[in-house]
Amino acid sequence: MPKIKVNDISINYEIHGDGYPLIMITGVSICLKVWDKPLIDALSKRFKVIIFDNRGSGQTDIPEGEYSIKMMADDTVGLMDALSIDRSHMFGFSMGGMIAQEVALNYPEKVEKLILWGAACGGRKTVPPDLAAYKLIIGAVEGLTPERMAKATISLVFTKDFIKNNPEYIDDKIQRILKCRIPYNSYVRQVKAMFNFNSCRKLKKMETPTLIMQGKYDILVPPQNGEILAELISGAKLIIFKNSAHAIYPHEPELFIRSLFEFLE
Repeated sequence: MPKIKVNDISINYEIHGDGYPLIMITGVSICLKVWDKPLIDALSKRFKVIIFDNRGSGQTDIPEGEYSIKMMADDTVGLMDALSIDRSHMFGFSMGGMIAQEVALNYPEKVEKLILWGAACGGRKTVPPDLAAYKLIIGAVEGLTPERMAKATISLVFTKDFIKNNPEYIDDKIQRILKCRIPYNSYVRQVKAMFNFNSCRKLKKMETPTLIMQGKYDILVPPQNGEILAELISGAKLIIFKNSAHAIYPHEPELFIRSLFEFLE
């Protein structure tokens, strides 16, 4: 997989398909290997899909010092510039949704349309995770083996019924999570960046067309956060997926893809 120099790091990235650019930004601790292949395949039939590893995870460099969502937004724009992409759709999942907001707020000329999947605006308006999820996020991961951490992640992003009824998919997802290297201290810096993020007041001035996608049974980023984003972003469209947890696409793939295509037309 190629790497390219961006700011103070080398970013690991992939490009799939042709057409109008679509930048996809991952969540905390995970890497590009975790994106579901059928999702990337479907999107790459219509768009030039760019996926990459955020600073501190996957095959992207792990620099010293603190991270911030603004820093990772600057990385995203730096990657666009390095790839000679002037403007694109911006698609952020979870922490990636925070990064995508920051890109749209600071570089509005770079973003055609914005998709926020399982995201929040941060600050006091954020509805916090389920207590068990919160405890895992803030520190219970220390000392866990990679295998146990991967399994814990699964429990946070899928419904119990989905895990029970899709064992082959879950086993494959665990293996892909295990391929995403992230040292504990880098994980902590990504989490700290999320907790320090707050876009709530700024979003009222944003004019980028926005689609907000939330799972009804999301315990990591409860669906009320989608409602808050929809209230703050003028003209935003909110879809609550009634059978989904945080990882919406595997739960309701056809509706997910159809909703994306309808918004991006």
